Amino acid sequence: MRPLSVFLLGFALAGAALAAAQVPANAPLAEQILQQLININSTDAMGTTVAATAMRQRLLDAGFAPVDVVLVGANPKKQNMVARLRGSGQRQPILLIGHLDVVEARRVDWTTDPFHLVIKDGYFYGRGTQDMKDGDANFMAALIRLKREGYHGDRDIILALTAAEEGGTDNGVDWLVHNRRDLINAAFVLNADGGGVTSINGKPMFLAVDASEKLYADFQLSTTNPGGHSSLPVPDNAIYHLANALHRVQQFQFPFELNSVTRGFFTARAKLESGRRAADERAILATPPDSAAIARLSKDPELNATMRTTCVATRLSAGDANNALPQNAEAIVNCRILPGHPALDIQKQLEAIVADPKIKIRYMRDDGQMFDQAPGGAPARPVELSPDVMGPISQLAKQLWSGLPVIPDMATGASDGKYTNAAGLPTYAVSGVQIDENDVRAQGRDERLGVASFDRGTEFQYRLLRLLTQM
Repeated sequence: MRPLSVFLLGFALAGAALAAAQVPANAPLAEQILQQLININSTDAMGTTVAATAMRQRLLDAGFAPVDVVLVGANPKKQNMVARLRGSGQRQPILLIGHLDVVEARRVDWTTDPFHLVIKDGYFYGRGTQDMKDGDANFMAALIRLKREGYHGDRDIILALTAAEEGGTDNGVDWLVHNRRDLINAAFVLNADGGGVTSINGKPMFLAVDASEKLYADFQLSTTNPGGHSSLPVPDNAIYHLANALHRVQQFQFPFELNSVTRGFFTARAKLESGRRAADERAILATPPDSAAIARLSKDPELNATMRTTCVATRLSAGDANNALPQNAEAIVNCRILPGHPALDIQKQLEAIVADPKIKIRYMRDDGQMFDQAPGGAPARPVELSPDVMGPISQLAKQLWSGLPVIPDMATGASDGKYTNAAGLPTYAVSGVQIDENDVRAQGRDERLGVASFDRGTEFQYRLLRLLTQM
């Protein structure tokens, strides 16, 4: 293990060959940007303004006009940077989105300093290497390279590096959609916070494009009780009462459902798999789908989450003292809802599952406010996969990964794409970064990303932007 310096990093990477391409010309720049971003603590407590300001200065130094690189936002601590690389205007712009904030990381939990980029054994270590300062750095390096080359495409390229995707208040994309739509209007959106190349033991298997994602919703389940002295226990204990309700939620399985994106996902996966897994993936595409195949595939947590809405208890609190019966008990149940279903429908479903008038179920908004009723409007449905976008992605997969298949995917988590899709801006989450399926460390301990993977992701985004801005 050694601290990362620009010199050492450039030296270490200079000899690393990509499988299908040389180290890109702007790799050193992308590495410097990644280092700068990782070394800035941009957790919710610290905010994103320092990082946004640093990225703005880099673009100004690269020759962008001040009018084309602005800091905006309601919260001075959580500013968003929006930049525009101007083209001919023959076609509508492309919007690139990436969040600058990261989840908290404690030094005591890591083998390295999470807020100081380190290179070790061919990997970058640091908070945000996978989620998602790698994507921010790739976007930044691509724009700077295009600017330095004097590139003038047939449409503008807009980059928004934003705040509060990981939680907290003042989400940057949401704020831009509602307050500065003029800055981000585009034909479609590329979001580096999703998709990418999945590998198994280092072998690339497919490049996923997230054209849909689940709706995030939190619900609070609560109950109250007169309480009393703990020496006089009663059957109607608030904690036990709530635990029974949570058990019923745990035992419930939402119905199987596919949409246009997940149907495409399983169609593609069935061609890559073999044996029982491939047969099962074909069987669930039939009409009617095979129930036994659904049951077998549902044992895989990732595939299960792809096929249905899921709800799980994530937080629990109760009581006020160790020697007193609890007068209250509360739990948060987090739901990831299939596209097209409003949160209100899931709230009603939870009420039916719990089937207990003593358990109150309320919707919790992102900012923590509670409401008796969840939103009823249906969220955006999956994006129609445009050949104008998917074609160039497939072309690059062939060039950079020797014919790697491209498959549509639905993110089982959530990203800022929920705001752009809801605003009528079709959003594709795609990245050229490769992550092994058994090394997903986003938001986890010792988060890391392969050096060669980052390099190829840098080249991928640069080439993709060129392809998407040429008639």
